[in-house]
Amino acid sequence: MTAEQTSYAPFLLFYLLTGIRFIGMMFTAPVFYASALPLPVRFWMAFFFTLAAAGSLQTDVPLILFDDWTSLVLLATRELLIGSLLGFLAALPLYVLQISGELIGISMGLSMLSVMDPLSQVQVSIIGQLQFLVGMWFYFRWNGHLLMTQAVVESLKLVPPGKLALSISWDLGLGAWLNQAFVLSLRFVLPFYGAILLADVGLGFLARTVPQMNIFVLGLPLKVALGFFVLMVVLPVTVELMAENMERFIEFALMGVTAWR
Repeated sequence: MTAEQTSYAPFLLFYLLTGIRFIGMMFTAPVFYASALPLPVRFWMAFFFTLAAAGSLQTDVPLILFDDWTSLVLLATRELLIGSLLGFLAALPLYVLQISGELIGISMGLSMLSVMDPLSQVQVSIIGQLQFLVGMWFYFRWNGHLLMTQAVVESLKLVPPGKLALSISWDLGLGAWLNQAFVLSLRFVLPFYGAILLADVGLGFLARTVPQMNIFVLGLPLKVALGFFVLMVVLPVTVELMAENMERFIEFALMGVTAWR
């Protein structure tokens, strides 16, 4: 390796590892991995994000890594996992909205009705897809994609690339992440469960007082109409709650990333 190549080697390696971290975030964060966004566009976005972010950071990657392909592959895998973990954990409110929509659809009697999700190309509940798309729109409206990109830049300061550390903490924050997802999903679903329970009690009294009426035929459209009415009332409050905790979710994702130091 010549002297000129040696002088440029740390910069090239640092930019490569930083770009891999951005690529990992873009292939796991729902705001970037949409199927309508072509792969070349995502790679070019990662390239320009890397140029914008890595210029203000220190490029102290050891040159010895160029002589050992095993360590270089391990470093690239580490950066890809860090970016993927950050994009996955930071999208907690969107996953919560989708999970709560699945539970709401079951309570409304729409568990057998599903649509194709254009983002993940899988069958999902229609209410879950509705809440997910509404949450996605407000996520862009409140610059959640910019906050997620800024979180990757902050992770470069907390966990600098180029440090080959094999001792990784097993506490990546997934347990707390699942706990938060379950609690928030219940908070979104409880109004629907309460309304459906009151409707079932009313239909039970109606079945006892007017036995000639077919409650099974009346109950299904009543639950669907009641569910959409409650959704119309509760969804704005749900979105406001997501906006209040969006930065906290991203900070939570950064705490999970620090386990790779």
